[in-house]
Amino acid sequence: MAPTIMMRPIKKDWQRQSQSESEDDDMVGKKDIMPLVMLQVGQHFVPLVITMVGLPARGKTILAYKIQQYLNWTNHKAKVFSVSSYRRKHIELYSSHDLFRKENSEAAEIRQLSAQEAQDDATKWLQDGGDVAILDGTHITQARRQTVYDHFAKVMGYKVLFIECVCDDEMLIEHNVKEVMQFSKDYRNMSSEKALDDFHHKIEHYMEQHEPMKPKTDGYSYIKYLNAGESLTVCRLNSPLQSEVLAFVSNFKPLAKTFYFSRHGESENNVLGRIGGDAELSVRGRTYAAALARYFNNENRLEGLRVWTSELRRTHQTAQGIKAPIEPVPFLNELYAGVCEGLSYEEMQCKFPQEFAWRDQDKLQYRYPWGESYIDIMTRLKPVLLELEGDMDNLLIISHQAVLRCLLGYFLNKKHEELPYINVPLHTIIKLTLSGYKCKMEVIKLNIECVDTYRMQPKNCSVNRSTDDALLTVPAHFENLSLWNHAPIVQL
Repeated sequence: MAPTIMMRPIKKDWQRQSQSESEDDDMVGKKDIMPLVMLQVGQHFVPLVITMVGLPARGKTILAYKIQQYLNWTNHKAKVFSVSSYRRKHIELYSSHDLFRKENSEAAEIRQLSAQEAQDDATKWLQDGGDVAILDGTHITQARRQTVYDHFAKVMGYKVLFIECVCDDEMLIEHNVKEVMQFSKDYRNMSSEKALDDFHHKIEHYMEQHEPMKPKTDGYSYIKYLNAGESLTVCRLNSPLQSEVLAFVSNFKPLAKTFYFSRHGESENNVLGRIGGDAELSVRGRTYAAALARYFNNENRLEGLRVWTSELRRTHQTAQGIKAPIEPVPFLNELYAGVCEGLSYEEMQCKFPQEFAWRDQDKLQYRYPWGESYIDIMTRLKPVLLELEGDMDNLLIISHQAVLRCLLGYFLNKKHEELPYINVPLHTIIKLTLSGYKCKMEVIKLNIECVDTYRMQPKNCSVNRSTDDALLTVPAHFENLSLWNHAPIVQL
């Protein structure tokens, strides 16, 4: 049958023109000052199917879900289809490894049906507009892999990439087995001893049927992921999207790791309610910097702690007392507000009311004139995320509200439209503990008073709204830096 080439619909970039009536500011009086607000990066002629291959406890599932997480972050629509989840719909209560014996023909039919259902659902999802389907299963026989390839490549006309997870490190295998025991639904009702024995027998059954891939003769697009990323073998990648997957896989290390995130201490611009700029810390911000140093410099301080800051003064001043290597990273700079740098929200509403309304209408995609958007930050953070997904551990990142929203949103699997409204308060440490594709968050509030910079989306986002409606959710701030001599000029 001839391949059915599925051409993807072309999405139009969203363009705006600034039509401010403020004639005394010629920068805003011109048309076309808003560049493209969002670059749609998920444009490809055909979808991609990633097929995971390998014995149990080789790290396939962790890698599959992390690829999904990264691709969704980079504006591709990616989804994992787990064959074992389909199998559990047919066999709700798992009893023993006998289910995986080669001679158990009845169970083999169920497993074959489950693989077919995953394949069918992946096909439908791609036809409905998905970009990348990830089949998470063992696919240990050449016949099964050929079935997948024939359907997706020859019938549907899609790209197919096989990722084979191989492990010959016994200690790593045992570590993976323990993770399976902890998270697998099959072993929830078994004692740990029985579950461990059962799973080892399951691996033996799969080894009896296992047919390793032969990249030189199979003819497939292929990545071999050996010993959790110790080395990679690559064959016949033939699309930019496959290369993007390779970039992630070549960096990813499935290690348990801990990251700490903190905004800089309260800055003078925070006190005054002004956005952006390169202000210094306030008195209370310097107090927070000292408290942060005490927190990380105690006798139980983290071994091998490293600190990343932005290039701006307020992050350097916040980090200066911490006894650890400190590295400024330009990718961690705050969102640049262009012509609005250093303005308060009240001044922005006064000078550029339409810009202020547009920002409230779609904070994710809004780009300040001659400035940045959240989408821009997400793009420039890609190298940072690839570093964090490697063998990095015990890292403290001191950065800014918008940047930390994006980083936290990635690890917490937040939707893109949620990012601009994640609450990242000042004078707070956020600890993330990563294990596999799971993430645990802990919030540690240091008891140093500061202003609240969080602004909710107002209900009225019309360009014709009143000034009172526009400023309704602006957080309280002070008129000048004499904090204790002047009341806030905006009260919530």
